[in-house]
Amino acid sequence: MKTTIGLTQARDLLQTREELLDSGYTPREIHSLVADRRLIRVRRDRYVEAAAHDALWSEGRHLLVVMAAHLNADPPGPVFWGPSAAVLLGLPLYRLAPDRVHTVILGARHGRTRAGIAQHGVGIDDADLVDVDGLRCTSLDRTVLDLACTTSPGAALPAADAALRRVAVERHRQDPDRAADWHRRLSLRAAAVRSRGVRRARWILDFADGRAQLPGESVSRLQLHRLGFTGLELQPHVIGSGGDEYWIDFGFPRNRVFGEFDGQGKYVDPEVRSTRSAEDAVLAEKRREDDIRGVTGWRFARWEDRHVRTPDALAARLQAFGVRPPA
Repeated sequence: MKTTIGLTQARDLLQTREELLDSGYTPREIHSLVADRRLIRVRRDRYVEAAAHDALWSEGRHLLVVMAAHLNADPPGPVFWGPSAAVLLGLPLYRLAPDRVHTVILGARHGRTRAGIAQHGVGIDDADLVDVDGLRCTSLDRTVLDLACTTSPGAALPAADAALRRVAVERHRQDPDRAADWHRRLSLRAAAVRSRGVRRARWILDFADGRAQLPGESVSRLQLHRLGFTGLELQPHVIGSGGDEYWIDFGFPRNRVFGEFDGQGKYVDPEVRSTRSAEDAVLAEKRREDDIRGVTGWRFARWEDRHVRTPDALAARLQAFGVRPPA
């Protein structure tokens, strides 16, 4: 199962050539380890063990490259932008695997790429520069807007949802005033932009909803919208027979069906599940579903990441549970 890391872990995973030599490796052994892909050269003089690298989600892998670029730069270091700012801010990069580090050339009008670093000549106000544990990047609002303008809706929407969730959602409940303030703030930002992709960005920012708990839920909502579903309930709340509180990803009132996106981490990632083992997680989920069905009389439809790759794939999955898109 893939894992996530933070900035401290990224720093700790990276090793310099000098550190490898001090730990007992010879220059020939280092070269051989890199050639055999047991050791990965992230950037100049920055290495990570392949097993640790391969166990990370794409966000963690990119965070390693961003950290290495920062450590190799002269102080105060570059200002990271777009996907590279997103990983510093803890935003998801759904199905994105950046092949280069993205930075901003402050005061420049034209961008350039050198040594795997894309330097963007975009205007950044001082208010949109933030420090994340010593690394500089664009602010949360600016990063969400940049992603919405430059990436696909399937990648940008999970990031926008995550940002909105951070400021407006507590225990599955979205505060309408804080959400409205976020939408208004981002709408004003987008209205002032004239760059390519801004029309799509405006729609994404308007469609964002912080109640999505996982990127797969965000993309599910996007595909359901494309299929023509309206009147969906997001995070419907159910009280179980014993007083337990449950929140479900989606409700289809017309069909009396609850819908849930099942990310693999729900059952196998210790950081996501709250029970001791994957087996316990599966049993707990079954008891939860039985309780919800018992008190509501509604059925369940479940789908996974592979089912939200296209609208048609999700439609076929839902049809298996008797849920059909509106005519």
